[in-house]
Amino acid sequence: MLQSLIPSVAQLARNAGAMLKDGFGGRVTARDKDGAHNLVTEYDIRVEAYLLEELSKLVPNSAFLGEETGRHTGQAEVTWIVDPLDGTVNFAHGIPMFCVSIGAVVDGELALGVIYQPMLDELFTGWKGAGAYLNGSPIRVSTTDRLSESILVTGFPYNVRDNPDCCIDQFARVLHQGLPIRRLGSAALDLAYTAAGRFDGFWEVRLHPWDMAAGVVLVREAHGMVSQYENQPFELGHNSIVATNGLIHTQLIELLAQ
Repeated sequence: MLQSLIPSVAQLARNAGAMLKDGFGGRVTARDKDGAHNLVTEYDIRVEAYLLEELSKLVPNSAFLGEETGRHTGQAEVTWIVDPLDGTVNFAHGIPMFCVSIGAVVDGELALGVIYQPMLDELFTGWKGAGAYLNGSPIRVSTTDRLSESILVTGFPYNVRDNPDCCIDQFARVLHQGLPIRRLGSAALDLAYTAAGRFDGFWEVRLHPWDMAAGVVLVREAHGMVSQYENQPFELGHNSIVATNGLIHTQLIELLAQ
């Protein structure tokens, strides 16, 4: 049933993205949420309220987990997991690298992922067992099979100076391999771009379900691999993630674990 709603969910993501695009570059009111540089703007709040209302109409009594408003319980076997503006710091500083991310857990499993980058008009969609797409065309992870030839992407938690989970040490180990590494400022886009083969792999710690839910579906449906750092099966309740084309997965895991 939910798979038939993908066009409707995609349109909601486009509508939400249009709201962000309209506000981009204008006067934005930003405040620290729970730490330095962890910002929230009026657009985060406005877009999440819009998505909560509209997604609840698509599936009455569905549950909802949003970055700004937290968890809303429901009776349906669907939980929407939403980041209304992934890349808030970029948005607030006039950097056009941000997105809307909508994931869905159905009967206890991640099943739907929709990510929309409004500045580039790129709509990523995926459904469990049905593939991943960019603006309607199928996407697939890269075919790079050697870590030494890979381009990677990562991010850092807001308390990076405390080196949580040894994230600085891990970054240094990867950097010492001489690999090109990018830092977009949006975990959802990192995952979408890995699914599309633009990056060969992504790793990060201290993420939240709304950062990862939609992107995990996309990577899996693009024939990639997703796990926790210890190469254990990925779970939304865990805050570390490694996502790759599958071919370099073990190599990256082993490097991070050194």
